[in-house]
Amino acid sequence: MTADIREKILKLKKERNAIILAHLYQRPEIQEIADATGDSYYLSKVARDCEQDVIVFCGVKFMADSAKILSPHKTVLLPVLDAGCPMAEMADTEGVQRLKEEHPNATVVCYINSTTEVKALCDVSVTSSSADKIISNIESDEIIFLPDRNLGGYIAERFPDKKFILWDGFCITHVRVEPEEVIELKEKIEDALVLAHPECEKEIRDLADFIGSTSHIIDYATNSDKKNFIIVTEEGILYELKKRNPDKNFYIPGGSMTCQNMKKTTLEDVYNSLLYMQHNITIDEEIRVKALKSLERMHELTK
Repeated sequence: MTADIREKILKLKKERNAIILAHLYQRPEIQEIADATGDSYYLSKVARDCEQDVIVFCGVKFMADSAKILSPHKTVLLPVLDAGCPMAEMADTEGVQRLKEEHPNATVVCYINSTTEVKALCDVSVTSSSADKIISNIESDEIIFLPDRNLGGYIAERFPDKKFILWDGFCITHVRVEPEEVIELKEKIEDALVLAHPECEKEIRDLADFIGSTSHIIDYATNSDKKNFIIVTEEGILYELKKRNPDKNFYIPGGSMTCQNMKKTTLEDVYNSLLYMQHNITIDEEIRVKALKSLERMHELTK
């Protein structure tokens, strides 16, 4: 059945002149069939630069929205329409507007994990892999950062000369990890390195040997001469880690870190999305143009 539906997807993909993009947190079989896999920053570049007419975005809604913002002339399909990001929904336009009025000299920086409406109010978007470079290129000494307090707090530690006003949002998957779970694994596997995503709470980050985005974690583990790694991020990353490093061992604290939204997409959903061209992303043009500025500045300041 799986082989059969894979063939159908590949046939439809060619007929529709489509490209399939998959985030590193997606199911293994989705990553396997994708034309490109990666973190949010990499996939946003692929979506912007690809020549195909149709983008099937296997991720969550803000990712598909970002692809549509960057490429309005392309058809962007989200296989599962209710694959959302709770963190992105934690920031609202009224609250952002209020913060802007309270801090008129601040540069407003939003994590790409934000809604289109919120991006439209921000000066620049960042991803976990591009945040350092972008913040270092911002002249303002005052920064409003949203919606993730953990990524914002991590960046603030790296730029002590800047004042950060942090929105109180968070990733529900990353904050579930308890320090005791990481410590227990460290004691059990003495030579293991802890690689953590900056969306983790500070108590977890303080236990880490390396902090970075999904793509940076994969690169670090691949380039390391160590054999054992405690991976503190969504477990979908294990597919690429094991593919690149078959002789290394990877452990997830607590045994599991699953984002339910990232796991909603199945091969059947991808097939139906292509077959019926369903869940076509549309964005109000006035909002799109405003949000586009923050994403364009992200790519510009990352160069």
